[in-house]
Amino acid sequence: MSTEIADLTTTRTIRNPVLTGFHPDPSILRVGDDYYLATSTFEWYPGVRLHHSKDLVHWRALGGIVTERRLLDLRGCGDSNGIWAPDLTWHGGLFHLVYSDVASFASGYWDAQNFLTTAPAITGPWSDPVRLHSHGFDAALFHDEDGTTWLLAMSADWRPGRNRFGGIEIQQYDPARRQLVGQARIIFSGTEAGLTEAPHLYRHDGWYWLVTAEGGTSWEHQVTVARSRELFGPYQVDPAGPLLTSVGRPDLTLQKAGHGSLVRTPGGDWYLAHLVGRPYTPLGNCVLGRETALQKVEWPTGDWPRIPGGIPADEIPAPDLPPHPWPDEPATDHFDTPELAACWSTLRRPATDDWVDLRSRRSHLRIHGGQSPMGRQTPSLVARRVGAVHCALETVVEFDPGDHRQLAGITGYYNTQNWHYLYLTRADDGRMVLELLSCDSGRRTAYPHLTVDTGGVARVGLRVSFDGPVLRFGYDLGDGWRQLPVELDSTILSDEHAAQIIDGEPAAWGFTGALLGLWVQDIGGDGRYADFDHATYREGRAPY
Repeated sequence: MSTEIADLTTTRTIRNPVLTGFHPDPSILRVGDDYYLATSTFEWYPGVRLHHSKDLVHWRALGGIVTERRLLDLRGCGDSNGIWAPDLTWHGGLFHLVYSDVASFASGYWDAQNFLTTAPAITGPWSDPVRLHSHGFDAALFHDEDGTTWLLAMSADWRPGRNRFGGIEIQQYDPARRQLVGQARIIFSGTEAGLTEAPHLYRHDGWYWLVTAEGGTSWEHQVTVARSRELFGPYQVDPAGPLLTSVGRPDLTLQKAGHGSLVRTPGGDWYLAHLVGRPYTPLGNCVLGRETALQKVEWPTGDWPRIPGGIPADEIPAPDLPPHPWPDEPATDHFDTPELAACWSTLRRPATDDWVDLRSRRSHLRIHGGQSPMGRQTPSLVARRVGAVHCALETVVEFDPGDHRQLAGITGYYNTQNWHYLYLTRADDGRMVLELLSCDSGRRTAYPHLTVDTGGVARVGLRVSFDGPVLRFGYDLGDGWRQLPVELDSTILSDEHAAQIIDGEPAAWGFTGALLGLWVQDIGGDGRYADFDHATYREGRAPY
Protein backbone atom coordinates (compact mmCIF):
# COMPACT_ATOMS: atom_id res chain seq x y z
CA MET A 1 0.00 0.00 0.00
CA SER A 2 1.41 3.37 -0.94
CA THR A 3 2.13 5.97 1.74
CA GLU A 4 -0.46 8.28 0.22
CA ILE A 5 -3.21 5.63 0.35
CA ALA A 6 -2.21 4.62 3.88
CA ASP A 7 -2.46 8.23 5.00
CA LEU A 8 -6.00 8.42 3.64
CA THR A 9 -7.14 5.20 5.30
CA THR A 10 -5.40 5.44 8.67
CA THR A 11 -6.94 7.46 11.48
CA ARG A 12 -4.90 10.64 11.64
CA THR A 13 -4.22 12.72 14.73
CA ILE A 14 -3.40 16.29 15.64
CA ARG A 15 -0.35 16.64 17.88
CA ASN A 16 -0.32 19.56 20.31
CA PRO A 17 0.71 22.27 20.37
CA VAL A 18 -0.01 22.89 16.70
CA LEU A 19 1.82 26.24 16.86
CA THR A 20 4.93 25.93 19.01
CA GLY A 21 6.59 28.83 20.78
CA PHE A 22 5.24 32.34 21.23
CA HIS A 23 1.70 32.01 19.69
CA PRO A 24 -0.91 32.96 22.33
CA ASP A 25 -4.60 33.95 22.30
CA PRO A 26 -5.62 32.05 19.14
CA SER A 27 -8.60 33.16 17.09
CA ILE A 28 -9.57 30.37 14.68
CA LEU A 29 -11.63 30.88 11.53
CA ARG A 30 -12.80 28.70 8.64
CA VAL A 31 -13.64 30.21 5.27
CA GLY A 32 -14.62 27.51 2.79
CA ASP A 33 -11.93 24.83 2.95
CA ASP A 34 -9.35 27.11 4.55
CA TYR A 35 -8.59 27.44 8.26
CA TYR A 36 -6.77 30.40 9.77
CA LEU A 37 -5.23 31.00 13.18
CA ALA A 38 -4.49 34.55 14.29
CA THR A 39 -2.37 35.05 17.43
CA SER A 40 -1.13 37.91 19.60
CA THR A 41 2.19 39.62 18.88
CA PHE A 42 2.48 42.36 21.56
CA GLU A 43 5.53 44.60 20.86
CA TRP A 44 6.56 42.72 17.71
CA TYR A 45 5.98 43.37 14.00
CA PRO A 46 4.31 42.19 11.91
CA GLY A 47 1.35 42.41 14.23
CA VAL A 48 -1.17 39.55 14.46
CA ARG A 49 0.73 36.47 13.34
CA LEU A 50 -1.24 34.31 10.90
CA HIS A 51 -1.17 30.58 10.09
CA HIS A 52 -3.09 28.63 7.45
CA SER A 53 -4.27 25.01 7.23
CA LYS A 54 -6.46 22.86 5.01
CA ASP A 55 -6.85 19.92 7.42
CA LEU A 56 -6.20 21.27 10.98
CA VAL A 57 -3.15 18.96 11.13
CA HIS A 58 -0.61 20.79 9.00
CA TRP A 59 -0.08 24.54 9.41
CA ARG A 60 2.04 27.02 7.52
CA ALA A 61 3.08 30.52 8.56
CA LEU A 62 1.73 33.37 6.43
CA GLY A 63 3.58 36.08 8.33
CA GLY A 64 1.53 38.84 9.90
CA ILE A 65 -1.41 41.08 9.03
CA VAL A 66 -0.46 44.38 10.68
CA THR A 67 2.67 45.22 8.72
CA GLU A 68 2.60 49.03 8.60
CA ARG A 69 2.60 51.94 11.02
CA ARG A 70 -0.60 52.98 9.24
CA LEU A 71 -2.24 50.07 11.04
CA LEU A 72 -0.21 50.16 14.25
CA ASP A 73 2.53 52.33 15.75
CA LEU A 74 4.61 50.54 18.38
CA ARG A 75 7.23 53.23 18.93
CA GLY A 76 7.81 53.42 22.66
CA CYS A 77 5.63 50.37 23.31
CA GLY A 78 6.30 48.77 26.69
CA ASP A 79 7.27 45.15 27.16
CA SER A 80 4.23 42.88 26.64
CA ASN A 81 2.11 45.88 25.62
CA GLY A 82 0.98 46.35 22.03
CA ILE A 83 -1.31 43.87 20.26
CA TRP A 84 -3.38 41.70 22.58
CA ALA A 85 -5.86 38.99 21.55
CA PRO A 86 -6.79 39.57 17.89
CA ASP A 87 -10.15 38.39 16.56
CA LEU A 88 -10.58 37.20 12.97
CA THR A 89 -14.03 36.80 11.37
CA TRP A 90 -15.54 36.58 7.87
CA HIS A 91 -18.72 38.43 6.93
CA GLY A 92 -20.21 40.02 3.83
CA GLY A 93 -17.33 38.98 1.60
CA LEU A 94 -14.70 40.53 3.85
CA PHE A 95 -12.23 39.38 6.47
CA HIS A 96 -12.63 41.42 9.66
CA LEU A 97 -9.74 41.78 12.09
CA VAL A 98 -10.26 43.37 15.50
CA TYR A 99 -7.20 43.94 17.67
CA SER A 100 -6.40 45.73 20.90
CA ASP A 101 -3.37 48.01 21.20
CA VAL A 102 -2.66 48.14 24.93
CA ALA A 103 -0.54 51.18 25.81
CA SER A 104 -0.33 50.59 29.56
CA PHE A 105 -1.46 48.40 32.42
CA ALA A 106 0.05 50.47 35.22
CA SER A 107 -1.85 51.06 38.48
CA GLY A 108 -5.01 49.44 37.16
CA TYR A 109 -5.30 51.58 34.02
CA TRP A 110 -5.36 49.49 30.85
CA ASP A 111 -5.39 52.18 28.11
CA ALA A 112 -6.48 49.69 25.47
CA GLN A 113 -7.50 51.12 22.08
CA ASN A 114 -9.46 48.69 19.90
CA PHE A 115 -9.21 48.80 16.11
CA LEU A 116 -10.98 47.15 13.16
CA THR A 117 -9.53 46.57 9.71
CA THR A 118 -11.05 44.62 6.79
CA ALA A 119 -9.79 42.99 3.59
CA PRO A 120 -11.28 41.07 0.65
CA ALA A 121 -8.54 38.43 0.93
CA ILE A 122 -6.50 37.14 3.85
CA THR A 123 -3.42 38.57 2.15
CA GLY A 124 -5.00 42.02 1.98
CA PRO A 125 -5.03 44.80 1.16
CA TRP A 126 -6.19 45.74 4.65
CA SER A 127 -8.21 48.90 5.10
CA ASP A 128 -7.22 51.89 7.20
CA PRO A 129 -8.09 50.97 10.78
CA VAL A 130 -11.35 52.08 12.35
CA ARG A 131 -10.99 53.27 15.94
CA LEU A 132 -13.50 51.49 18.13
CA HIS A 133 -13.90 52.03 21.86
CA SER A 134 -11.27 51.82 24.59
CA HIS A 135 -13.54 50.26 27.21
CA GLY A 136 -11.34 47.18 27.59
CA PHE A 137 -9.21 44.69 25.71
CA ASP A 138 -9.88 41.32 23.98
CA ALA A 139 -12.46 42.81 21.65
CA ALA A 140 -14.21 40.50 19.16
CA LEU A 141 -16.93 40.76 16.53
CA PHE A 142 -20.11 38.67 16.37
CA HIS A 143 -22.13 38.61 13.14
CA ASP A 144 -25.69 37.55 13.98
CA GLU A 145 -28.06 35.64 11.71
CA ASP A 146 -30.24 38.74 11.27
CA GLY A 147 -27.36 40.60 9.62
CA THR A 148 -26.37 42.77 12.59
CA THR A 149 -22.80 42.97 13.84
CA TRP A 150 -21.81 43.34 17.47
CA LEU A 151 -18.58 44.14 19.30
CA LEU A 152 -17.83 42.26 22.50
CA ALA A 153 -15.03 43.10 24.91
CA MET A 154 -13.86 42.74 28.45
CA SER A 155 -15.09 45.83 30.33
CA ALA A 156 -12.28 47.35 32.41
CA ASP A 157 -12.88 49.25 35.65
CA TRP A 158 -9.96 51.35 36.91
CA ARG A 159 -11.56 52.44 40.20
CA PRO A 160 -9.73 51.33 43.36
CA GLY A 161 -11.63 48.64 45.21
CA ARG A 162 -13.65 47.62 42.15
CA ASN A 163 -13.36 44.50 40.02
CA ARG A 164 -10.99 45.49 37.22
CA PHE A 165 -12.58 42.81 35.06
CA GLY A 166 -16.04 44.32 35.09
CA GLY A 167 -17.72 41.75 32.87
CA ILE A 168 -18.34 41.21 29.18
CA GLU A 169 -20.00 44.06 27.34
CA ILE A 170 -21.64 44.22 23.93
CA GLN A 171 -22.34 47.12 21.56
CA GLN A 172 -23.65 47.23 18.00
CA TYR A 173 -21.33 48.03 15.11
CA ASP A 174 -22.68 49.66 11.94
CA PRO A 175 -20.56 48.49 8.96
CA ALA A 176 -22.05 51.12 6.63
CA ARG A 177 -21.10 54.00 8.93
CA ARG A 178 -18.00 52.16 10.19
CA GLN A 179 -18.74 53.06 13.78
CA LEU A 180 -20.28 51.78 16.98
CA VAL A 181 -23.89 52.74 17.61
CA GLY A 182 -26.16 52.61 20.61
CA GLN A 183 -25.07 51.99 24.18
CA ALA A 184 -22.73 49.32 25.48
CA ARG A 185 -24.26 46.95 28.01
CA ILE A 186 -22.89 44.22 30.27
CA ILE A 187 -24.24 40.78 29.34
CA PHE A 188 -22.07 38.53 31.53
CA SER A 189 -20.32 39.08 34.84
CA GLY A 190 -18.37 35.84 34.91
CA THR A 191 -18.01 33.10 37.50
CA GLU A 192 -16.17 32.84 40.81
CA ALA A 193 -13.01 32.07 38.83
CA GLY A 194 -12.86 35.80 38.05
CA LEU A 195 -10.74 37.75 35.56
CA THR A 196 -13.38 37.25 32.87
CA GLU A 197 -12.05 38.20 29.42
CA ALA A 198 -11.58 37.01 25.79
CA PRO A 199 -15.26 36.80 24.74
CA HIS A 200 -16.35 34.94 21.61
CA LEU A 201 -20.04 34.56 20.74
CA TYR A 202 -21.60 31.84 18.55
CA ARG A 203 -25.12 31.02 17.34
CA HIS A 204 -25.86 27.29 17.40
CA ASP A 205 -28.79 24.97 18.05
CA GLY A 206 -31.14 27.86 18.85
CA TRP A 207 -28.82 29.33 21.52
CA TYR A 208 -26.30 32.12 21.84
CA TRP A 209 -23.10 30.58 23.20
CA LEU A 210 -20.63 32.84 25.01
CA VAL A 211 -17.09 31.49 25.35
CA THR A 212 -14.78 33.38 27.71
CA ALA A 213 -11.41 32.98 29.41
CA GLU A 214 -11.26 33.15 33.20
CA GLY A 215 -8.83 32.69 36.07
CA GLY A 216 -5.98 34.73 34.57
CA THR A 217 -3.66 33.65 31.81
CA SER A 218 -1.37 31.46 33.94
CA TRP A 219 -1.90 28.26 35.97
CA GLU A 220 -5.53 29.03 36.93
CA HIS A 221 -6.63 29.63 33.35
CA GLN A 222 -9.84 28.09 32.01
CA VAL A 223 -12.41 28.24 29.21
CA THR A 224 -15.91 29.05 30.47
CA VAL A 225 -19.09 28.53 28.41
CA ALA A 226 -22.46 30.18 29.03
CA ARG A 227 -25.61 30.23 26.93
CA SER A 228 -28.78 32.24 26.43
CA ARG A 229 -31.83 32.23 24.18
CA GLU A 230 -31.48 36.01 23.83
CA LEU A 231 -28.51 38.03 22.65
CA PHE A 232 -28.44 40.20 25.76
CA GLY A 233 -28.96 37.31 28.16
CA PRO A 234 -29.31 36.27 30.85
CA TYR A 235 -26.48 33.79 30.24
CA GLN A 236 -26.47 30.53 32.15
CA VAL A 237 -23.06 29.04 32.92
CA ASP A 238 -22.45 25.38 32.11
CA PRO A 239 -23.31 23.59 35.39
CA ALA A 240 -20.59 21.00 34.66
CA GLY A 241 -17.87 23.63 35.05
CA PRO A 242 -15.17 24.80 32.62
CA LEU A 243 -15.07 23.43 29.10
CA LEU A 244 -11.29 23.20 29.46
CA THR A 245 -8.65 23.76 32.14
CA SER A 246 -5.36 22.40 33.46
CA VAL A 247 -6.02 23.56 37.04
CA GLY A 248 -5.04 20.96 39.63
CA ARG A 249 -3.27 18.76 37.08
CA PRO A 250 0.46 19.60 37.24
CA ASP A 251 1.11 16.19 35.67
CA LEU A 252 -0.26 17.35 32.32
CA THR A 253 2.16 18.30 29.56
CA LEU A 254 -0.05 21.21 28.53
CA GLN A 255 -0.62 23.78 31.27
CA LYS A 256 -2.35 27.19 31.36
CA ALA A 257 -5.14 25.88 29.07
CA GLY A 258 -7.57 28.69 28.30
CA HIS A 259 -8.49 31.59 26.00
CA GLY A 260 -10.37 29.51 23.44
CA SER A 261 -12.28 30.00 20.21
CA LEU A 262 -14.39 27.48 18.28
CA VAL A 263 -14.50 26.33 14.68
CA ARG A 264 -16.74 23.86 12.85
CA THR A 265 -15.67 21.72 9.90
CA PRO A 266 -17.92 21.20 6.85
CA GLY A 267 -18.65 17.71 8.23
CA GLY A 268 -20.00 19.13 11.49
CA ASP A 269 -17.02 18.44 13.76
CA TRP A 270 -16.19 21.10 16.34
CA TYR A 271 -12.71 22.04 17.54
CA LEU A 272 -11.44 24.48 20.13
CA ALA A 273 -8.26 26.48 19.58
CA HIS A 274 -6.71 27.62 22.86
CA LEU A 275 -3.44 28.66 24.43
CA VAL A 276 -1.19 26.43 26.54
CA GLY A 277 2.21 26.55 28.21
CA ARG A 278 4.81 23.81 28.57
CA PRO A 279 6.86 24.42 31.73
CA TYR A 280 10.31 22.84 31.98
CA THR A 281 9.46 21.64 35.50
CA PRO A 282 6.03 21.19 37.15
CA LEU A 283 4.50 24.69 37.24
CA GLY A 284 7.94 26.09 36.41
CA ASN A 285 9.12 28.58 33.82
CA CYS A 286 7.73 28.35 30.27
CA VAL A 287 10.61 29.50 28.07
CA LEU A 288 8.59 28.65 24.96
CA GLY A 289 5.93 31.11 26.03
CA ARG A 290 2.23 30.52 25.48
CA GLU A 291 1.51 28.27 22.50
CA THR A 292 -1.56 27.25 20.49
CA ALA A 293 -3.28 23.85 20.79
CA LEU A 294 -6.47 22.26 19.44
CA GLN A 295 -9.03 20.05 21.20
CA LYS A 296 -11.87 17.98 19.76
CA VAL A 297 -15.27 19.14 21.04
CA GLU A 298 -18.29 16.84 21.28
CA TRP A 299 -21.49 18.87 20.93
CA PRO A 300 -24.67 16.76 20.87
CA THR A 301 -27.86 18.49 19.77
CA GLY A 302 -29.62 20.12 22.71
CA ASP A 303 -26.63 19.69 25.02
CA TRP A 304 -23.52 21.56 26.13
CA PRO A 305 -20.18 21.31 24.32
CA ARG A 306 -17.76 18.86 25.95
CA ILE A 307 -14.05 18.09 25.75
CA PRO A 308 -13.09 14.61 27.06
CA GLY A 309 -12.12 15.01 30.69
CA GLY A 310 -12.23 18.79 30.37
CA ILE A 311 -8.42 18.78 30.09
CA PRO A 312 -5.99 19.47 27.22
CA ALA A 313 -4.76 16.36 25.40
CA ASP A 314 -1.36 16.02 23.75
CA GLU A 315 -2.93 14.21 20.81
CA ILE A 316 -6.48 14.27 19.45
CA PRO A 317 -8.38 12.81 16.46
CA ALA A 318 -8.07 14.84 13.29
CA PRO A 319 -11.15 15.67 11.22
CA ASP A 320 -12.06 13.59 8.20
CA LEU A 321 -10.45 15.93 5.71
CA PRO A 322 -8.00 15.24 2.87
CA PRO A 323 -4.44 15.45 4.20
CA HIS A 324 -2.75 18.65 3.12
CA PRO A 325 0.88 18.92 4.25
CA TRP A 326 2.92 22.00 3.33
CA PRO A 327 6.56 22.10 2.21
CA ASP A 328 8.95 22.19 5.14
CA GLU A 329 10.43 25.55 6.02
CA PRO A 330 14.08 25.60 4.85
CA ALA A 331 16.51 25.28 7.74
CA THR A 332 18.66 28.05 6.28
CA ASP A 333 17.48 31.47 5.20
CA HIS A 334 19.98 32.71 2.60
CA PHE A 335 18.30 36.12 2.49
CA ASP A 336 17.68 35.83 -1.25
CA THR A 337 14.24 37.46 -1.21
CA PRO A 338 13.48 41.22 -1.16
CA GLU A 339 11.48 40.88 2.08
CA LEU A 340 11.98 38.98 5.31
CA ALA A 341 10.64 35.43 5.40
CA ALA A 342 7.49 34.71 7.41
CA CYS A 343 9.49 33.20 10.29
CA TRP A 344 11.04 36.57 11.22
CA SER A 345 9.71 39.36 13.41
CA THR A 346 11.08 42.81 14.21
CA LEU A 347 10.97 44.65 17.50
CA ARG A 348 8.79 47.78 17.83
CA ARG A 349 9.22 48.93 14.23
CA PRO A 350 8.25 47.35 10.92
CA ALA A 351 10.94 45.93 8.65
CA THR A 352 11.32 48.95 6.40
CA ASP A 353 14.20 49.47 3.97
CA ASP A 354 15.78 52.23 6.06
CA TRP A 355 17.07 49.67 8.56
CA VAL A 356 16.29 46.16 7.19
CA ASP A 357 18.01 45.98 3.82
CA LEU A 358 17.80 42.85 1.65
CA ARG A 359 18.62 44.58 -1.63
CA SER A 360 21.95 46.38 -1.27
CA ARG A 361 24.00 43.21 -1.07
CA ARG A 362 22.90 40.00 -2.71
CA SER A 363 22.08 37.10 -0.36
CA HIS A 364 22.76 39.19 2.73
CA LEU A 365 20.62 40.81 5.38
CA ARG A 366 21.96 44.25 6.17
CA ILE A 367 20.76 45.58 9.51
CA HIS A 368 21.43 49.23 10.26
CA GLY A 369 22.20 49.75 13.92
CA GLY A 370 19.57 51.08 16.28
CA GLN A 371 19.16 52.03 19.90
CA SER A 372 20.65 50.36 22.94
CA PRO A 373 19.17 47.07 24.20
CA MET A 374 16.92 49.13 26.48
CA GLY A 375 15.69 51.47 23.73
CA ARG A 376 11.99 51.33 22.86
CA GLN A 377 11.76 53.66 19.85
CA THR A 378 14.20 52.40 17.19
CA PRO A 379 15.75 49.07 18.18
CA SER A 380 17.32 46.97 15.42
CA LEU A 381 16.45 43.37 16.29
CA VAL A 382 15.34 40.75 13.75
CA ALA A 383 14.27 37.60 15.58
CA ARG A 384 12.35 34.34 15.35
CA ARG A 385 10.51 32.33 17.97
CA VAL A 386 12.10 29.57 20.03
CA GLY A 387 9.99 26.58 18.96
CA ALA A 388 11.53 23.69 20.89
CA VAL A 389 13.25 22.91 24.18
CA HIS A 390 16.41 22.12 22.20
CA CYS A 391 17.16 24.43 19.26
CA ALA A 392 19.79 26.77 17.86
CA LEU A 393 20.27 29.73 15.54
CA GLU A 394 23.52 30.10 13.62
CA THR A 395 24.73 32.93 11.38
CA VAL A 396 27.78 34.53 9.76
CA VAL A 397 28.26 38.26 10.22
CA GLU A 398 30.50 40.91 8.69
CA PHE A 399 30.85 44.02 10.81
CA ASP A 400 33.35 46.85 11.12
CA PRO A 401 32.62 48.67 14.38
CA GLY A 402 34.24 52.03 14.96
CA ASP A 403 34.11 52.00 18.75
CA HIS A 404 32.33 50.60 21.81
CA ARG A 405 29.05 52.26 20.79
CA GLN A 406 28.66 49.89 17.84
CA LEU A 407 27.72 46.26 18.41
CA ALA A 408 26.38 43.43 16.25
CA GLY A 409 25.69 39.84 17.14
CA ILE A 410 23.28 37.13 18.15
CA THR A 411 20.91 36.96 21.11
CA GLY A 412 18.59 34.85 23.18
CA TYR A 413 15.92 37.47 23.92
CA TYR A 414 12.76 37.90 25.94
CA ASN A 415 12.29 41.64 26.50
CA THR A 416 14.29 44.80 27.28
CA GLN A 417 14.93 43.52 30.78
CA ASN A 418 15.88 39.89 30.08
CA TRP A 419 18.36 38.73 27.42
CA HIS A 420 21.75 37.17 26.67
CA TYR A 421 23.89 38.71 23.92
CA LEU A 422 27.14 37.72 22.15
CA TYR A 423 28.38 40.60 20.01
CA LEU A 424 31.25 42.05 18.01
CA THR A 425 32.55 45.48 18.99
CA ARG A 426 35.74 47.57 19.00
CA ALA A 427 37.92 47.61 22.13
CA ASP A 428 39.61 50.79 23.32
CA ASP A 429 42.95 49.57 21.93
CA GLY A 430 41.48 49.17 18.45
CA ARG A 431 41.06 45.38 18.43
CA MET A 432 37.81 43.88 17.20
CA VAL A 433 36.54 41.57 19.92
CA LEU A 434 33.66 39.29 20.84
CA GLU A 435 32.04 40.13 24.16
CA LEU A 436 29.21 38.58 26.16
CA LEU A 437 26.59 40.49 28.11
CA SER A 438 23.51 39.27 30.01
CA CYS A 439 20.57 41.16 31.47
CA ASP A 440 18.38 39.67 34.20
CA SER A 441 15.42 41.77 35.34
CA GLY A 442 17.26 44.89 34.17
CA ARG A 443 20.53 44.03 35.92
CA ARG A 444 23.41 43.61 33.46
CA THR A 445 26.28 41.15 33.87
CA ALA A 446 29.45 41.39 31.79
CA TYR A 447 31.94 38.55 31.28
CA PRO A 448 35.25 40.31 30.54
CA HIS A 449 37.23 37.10 31.15
CA LEU A 450 35.45 35.53 28.17
CA THR A 451 36.36 38.28 25.68
CA VAL A 452 37.69 36.87 22.41
CA ASP A 453 40.12 38.72 20.11
CA THR A 454 38.86 38.01 16.59
CA GLY A 455 42.27 38.74 15.06
CA GLY A 456 40.73 40.99 12.45
CA VAL A 457 38.75 38.16 10.83
CA ALA A 458 36.30 39.63 8.32
CA ARG A 459 33.59 36.96 8.67
CA VAL A 460 32.63 35.61 12.09
CA GLY A 461 30.27 32.70 12.74
CA LEU A 462 27.95 33.09 15.71
CA ARG A 463 25.60 30.60 17.32
CA VAL A 464 23.11 30.66 20.19
CA SER A 465 21.60 27.39 21.41
CA PHE A 466 18.85 26.48 23.85
CA ASP A 467 19.39 23.21 25.68
CA GLY A 468 16.49 23.07 28.13
CA PRO A 469 17.30 25.43 31.02
CA VAL A 470 20.79 26.14 29.64
CA LEU A 471 21.71 28.67 26.97
CA ARG A 472 25.10 28.52 25.23
CA PHE A 473 26.98 30.64 22.72
CA GLY A 474 29.51 29.55 20.13
CA TYR A 475 31.72 31.28 17.56
CA ASP A 476 33.78 30.43 14.48
CA LEU A 477 36.74 32.56 13.35
CA GLY A 478 37.31 30.41 10.30
CA ASP A 479 39.04 27.52 12.00
CA GLY A 480 36.01 25.66 13.36
CA TRP A 481 33.37 26.17 16.01
CA ARG A 482 34.29 26.87 19.60
CA GLN A 483 31.95 27.16 22.54
CA LEU A 484 32.19 29.93 25.10
CA PRO A 485 32.96 28.22 28.42
CA VAL A 486 29.85 29.39 30.24
CA GLU A 487 26.34 28.02 30.72
CA LEU A 488 23.69 30.70 30.99
CA ASP A 489 20.20 30.50 32.47
CA SER A 490 17.64 30.28 29.67
CA THR A 491 14.71 30.28 32.12
CA ILE A 492 15.06 34.04 32.67
CA LEU A 493 13.68 34.27 29.10
CA SER A 494 10.18 33.32 30.22
CA ASP A 495 6.80 34.81 31.06
CA GLU A 496 7.09 33.77 34.68
CA HIS A 497 10.48 35.41 35.19
CA ALA A 498 9.47 38.63 33.44
CA ALA A 499 6.30 39.19 35.47
CA GLN A 500 6.67 41.47 38.50
CA ILE A 501 4.06 42.34 41.11
CA ILE A 502 4.88 45.22 43.48
CA ASP A 503 2.49 46.01 46.35
CA GLY A 504 -0.19 44.00 44.62
CA GLU A 505 0.12 45.95 41.37
CA PRO A 506 1.57 44.57 38.11
CA ALA A 507 4.85 46.39 37.49
CA ALA A 508 5.60 44.12 34.52
CA TRP A 509 3.86 41.32 32.66
CA GLY A 510 5.34 38.50 30.65
CA PHE A 511 3.15 37.54 27.70
CA THR A 512 5.50 36.59 24.87
CA GLY A 513 8.20 33.89 24.92
CA ALA A 514 11.87 33.45 24.10
CA LEU A 515 13.25 34.46 20.71
CA LEU A 516 16.56 34.00 18.88
CA GLY A 517 17.73 37.06 17.04
CA LEU A 518 20.20 39.11 15.03
CA TRP A 519 20.83 42.37 16.88
CA VAL A 520 22.72 45.54 15.92
CA GLN A 521 23.32 48.70 17.94
CA ASP A 522 24.63 52.06 16.76
CA ILE A 523 24.20 53.87 20.06
CA GLY A 524 26.14 56.94 18.92
CA GLY A 525 24.08 57.33 15.74
CA ASP A 526 27.11 57.08 13.44
CA GLY A 527 25.39 55.13 10.65
CA ARG A 528 27.01 51.72 11.07
CA TYR A 529 25.45 48.47 9.87
CA ALA A 530 26.18 44.74 9.90
CA ASP A 531 25.76 42.22 7.08
CA PHE A 532 24.45 38.73 7.92
CA ASP A 533 25.22 36.13 5.25
CA HIS A 534 22.63 33.57 6.32
CA ALA A 535 20.71 32.31 9.33
CA THR A 536 20.16 28.62 10.08
CA TYR A 537 17.58 27.45 12.62
CA ARG A 538 17.53 23.84 13.81
CA GLU A 539 15.53 21.98 16.43
CA GLY A 540 16.70 18.98 18.41
CA ARG A 541 19.77 18.09 20.44
CA ALA A 542 23.13 18.77 18.83
CA PRO A 543 26.77 18.83 19.98
CA TYR A 544 26.90 22.58 20.57
